[in-house]
Amino acid sequence: MTIYSWHSAIYRQIAQRAQVERLPHAMLLKGPPGIGKRAFVSALAKGLLCEKPVSPITACGSCVACHWFDSGNHADFRLLQPEAAEISDDDEPVDKKKKRDISVAQVRSLSDFVNISSHRSGAKVVLIQPAEAMNVNAANALLKSLEEPPPATFFVLVSDRPHLLPPTIRSRCQQIALPPPSAQEAAAWLKTSGISQPELALAQAGGSPLLAVELDNPEYWAARQQFLDGLSNRQFDALTLAERTVAQPIPQIINWLQRWSYDLARLSFGQSLRYNPDRKDALIAAIKRMKPLEILHFHRELVRFQRIVNHPLNPRLLLEDLLLRYGQLIQH
Repeated sequence: MTIYSWHSAIYRQIAQRAQVERLPHAMLLKGPPGIGKRAFVSALAKGLLCEKPVSPITACGSCVACHWFDSGNHADFRLLQPEAAEISDDDEPVDKKKKRDISVAQVRSLSDFVNISSHRSGAKVVLIQPAEAMNVNAANALLKSLEEPPPATFFVLVSDRPHLLPPTIRSRCQQIALPPPSAQEAAAWLKTSGISQPELALAQAGGSPLLAVELDNPEYWAARQQFLDGLSNRQFDALTLAERTVAQPIPQIINWLQRWSYDLARLSFGQSLRYNPDRKDALIAAIKRMKPLEILHFHRELVRFQRIVNHPLNPRLLLEDLLLRYGQLIQH
């Protein structure tokens, strides 16, 4: 995978550091989702394992180690991630029987790998993504390896939400922040990628260009339009809207509702829109019927619902409950 242009300067800084000193044995790369962190760490791991780098930690792409890495068969590389298919980049449905966390058994399986000699007499790399998916026992099991790392062994942790990691893990890693691109750079990249509504898609994705690419689907925009039309209807009917949209993924609906409430809160306190610039008139009309503090309370409730959004007991009842609560905000 190629590093995205907005992260190339940070990669060069790491490479320059590798020229004059040994890189930290444990690195935590953090940043919001959808900005290209996985491409970055993939290039980093490949560069650390490359046997004929063209420059420090810059893989040649042609040596035996590079070919093995590209095929997923490098003996000195280990990837730890949850079993759930949602972690991958494909569109396959998530197998509910698969785990959504990184277990202690997965971490303990690294013991032999970490303690034996490198197969290629070079570096060994352990990539953990997303690091916050480690449960408590898994994180504790990793600590010993981070405290007493063998020579030429690198642990690379990737995190969308580093605050969820135990302080003991964070303190033992060199933290490297990977920021999202500027709005202008992201929009330009989306245009070159053929995205039809780059600015709106970027706003909906919270400024993350890779997430914006995933939204380039007419069905997505049609479903969003139907849902937001229902929210902004002066004759708002919670149960009717729930009936029309319940076939959509519940996490997606709650995401739309959460970002709608966020923009309502920003407008009510005199700030600009963030997620729904195409719905400014409807949002302005809506806040005239609501109380600012109640909007904030509702938005915080939606944030709390994120904890159960992927496994609601009854999606239909959950959606109806949230929309009825939204209806209570409206001052008829």
